[in-house]
Amino acid sequence: MIGVVIPVHNEGDYLRACLASVQMAAAHPGLLTEEVRVVVVLDACTDGSGGIAQALAVDFVVIEARNVGLARAAGAAHLLQAGARWLAFTDADSVVSHGWLATQLSLKADAVCGTVSVEDWRIHGEAEAMLRQRFCATYRDGEQHRHIHGANFGVSASAYRRAGGFPALRCGEDVALVQALTACGARISWSAAPRVTTSSRFSSHARGGFGDTLQALLAP
Repeated sequence: MIGVVIPVHNEGDYLRACLASVQMAAAHPGLLTEEVRVVVVLDACTDGSGGIAQALAVDFVVIEARNVGLARAAGAAHLLQAGARWLAFTDADSVVSHGWLATQLSLKADAVCGTVSVEDWRIHGEAEAMLRQRFCATYRDGEQHRHIHGANFGVSASAYRRAGGFPALRCGEDVALVQALTACGARISWSAAPRVTTSSRFSSHARGGFGDTLQALLAP
């Protein structure tokens, strides 16, 4: 069984599109008949995120941590207990491609670090063109990149356990896990083949995350 974990803290504006894309990826013919289970980790949600998960018949776990590391770890634990052999992670403000899961598995690695792309910069108004230009100039969206994104990450169950799982960090939990995987000798594929599109918003819930990285690009 393949497991997909999506941490959520008040993501009602984005979650429906994210879940729809994951469900499409779960139906990819390259996965043959292997089951895919999706779990949404509702972390201190006070909006309608839980209702969206229920409406789409997606399993969910409720925590009150306000901590993305703990949220990812809770979802992973839930799926490992259910028998997952592979764990894939994305974020609620992201949309995965139809071949996202199938491509991760085809790379035959212990872990896959994928890239992200941004298609809609319009929310930044007059700064749209500058921000897009600076992002494209500084971000390597190709093979053998060295980006780490919780929005596009996959790991085998055995490697995840060896590395100790996600630490309880409010930011950088994905980087810490990849460092632990490297220390364990895991085979990591740094590939741009598994495609994920993410939001260009600055107001991400994790300080120091992708939103802050984008905002820093506008600094003089």
